[in-house]
Amino acid sequence: MPKLKLRGKDLRRLGFEDNRHISLAINLAKAHCRHLSKPKVLLQLRQVLARPEDFRTHEVWGPLALALLGEEAMAAESGGALRESGGEEVSLAGTQRDFPVFGTDIEAGALQQMETAMQLPVTVAGALMPDAHQGYGLPIGGVLAADNAVIPFGVGVDIGCRMALSVFPIRPEELHKKRHDFKRLLLENTRFGREEFRHPMDDEVLERSEFREFPLLRKLHKKAARQIGTSGSGNHFVEWGIVEIVDPDNELGLEPGTYVALLSHSGSRHLGAAIANHYTKVAMAKRHLPRHARHLAWLRLDEPEGIEYWKLMNLAGDYASANHRHIHLRMARALGEQPLARVENHHNFAWKERLPDGREVIVHRKGATPAARGVLGIIPGSMADPGYIVRGKGNPLSLQSASHGAGRKISRTQAKKAISRRELEQMLREKGIELIGGGLDEAPIAYKDIGEVMARQADLVDIVGIFKPAIVRMDK
Repeated sequence: MPKLKLRGKDLRRLGFEDNRHISLAINLAKAHCRHLSKPKVLLQLRQVLARPEDFRTHEVWGPLALALLGEEAMAAESGGALRESGGEEVSLAGTQRDFPVFGTDIEAGALQQMETAMQLPVTVAGALMPDAHQGYGLPIGGVLAADNAVIPFGVGVDIGCRMALSVFPIRPEELHKKRHDFKRLLLENTRFGREEFRHPMDDEVLERSEFREFPLLRKLHKKAARQIGTSGSGNHFVEWGIVEIVDPDNELGLEPGTYVALLSHSGSRHLGAAIANHYTKVAMAKRHLPRHARHLAWLRLDEPEGIEYWKLMNLAGDYASANHRHIHLRMARALGEQPLARVENHHNFAWKERLPDGREVIVHRKGATPAARGVLGIIPGSMADPGYIVRGKGNPLSLQSASHGAGRKISRTQAKKAISRRELEQMLREKGIELIGGGLDEAPIAYKDIGEVMARQADLVDIVGIFKPAIVRMDK
């Protein structure tokens, strides 16, 4: 077998940009893949780059996947390099505060992560939403109120990820009669994963002073400008569907009935991930928690690093909102219609709020959405299941929060093994849904029953409308 000749330019052609990642990939390939041909190695590397979350524990590509996800520091022992920069040792409380769980089928890992979060010295209160499942730091679906502290991994990597829905003055039968035209609009006016628009639209968020003030952001500006108006991979989507307004007293000003609607799920792309990973490392260097809790390191809002993160977290959230604004503007222009109403809500964020007793706290909602009294939001199901327009009830037990979706019930790896492409296509065909792109890891069987999830949070939100997907586009 000839020696594997892998060069940096080979990886750059695949889309690798960071020299550290390129060097690590080459070293891993030379150490473990000498028996494979160069094309096969490049194919594997392409897959790792496209979906690093699926390779976190891979025996060969695990270190590269963690590096791409910005988790190389988290994979280190708690006594490793981060400790060399100093920082304080932090102990957890001997007992945890109680927290409500709005669900009955929550996996043990998510419960354990929430229990750990409730032992932090800065924790004031918490809650677990019915779509909860295990993540990093806080579980997905975890809500945590902290005293003058923000936890970067309590916010998450995709800062400010959100849902947006536009309702158009188009009869539902038009969507069915002109299905090919609506599909074409999706293909021409949306981009996913590594795809970019040849001519991205400008946006005032790209002119913000933070891009000049912070060295971290100066080197991210060019990519942020290229990616604006696009969506990531995984569970991000843009889809046409039919929305039924069921509440005659809705705040949207819409008559009860059915309308064509556009629903999108996107976040802050590379910009948000870079901010999250950088400040998670900063927080872990400043505060050394026990190994099982180290992802929950925090920054105080009266220290320079905390002030910086708060400012850049809000920038990333505004950038994510701009992504949706561009998506919906492009689609509306191509459609030749103005929306009658629009709803937008976000998760993976931290808010300054007050508890019923008047205390100001920082409420982290990782995979959970605000549900204060009268606040509208969208809770999606899956590519084949309905989503819901909801109105918050302001329940203090949930820290005025609700779920951000149905929530996964099996992992991406398990989903890929549980269903074939043919079975997925047949399932969608039976429901009258057309899928563009999308992987088996996002198959409906991977998600909890959205009906049961909504039933578990009847005390948190009222249902204003129901959205049923018809043409769904996701990453390839």
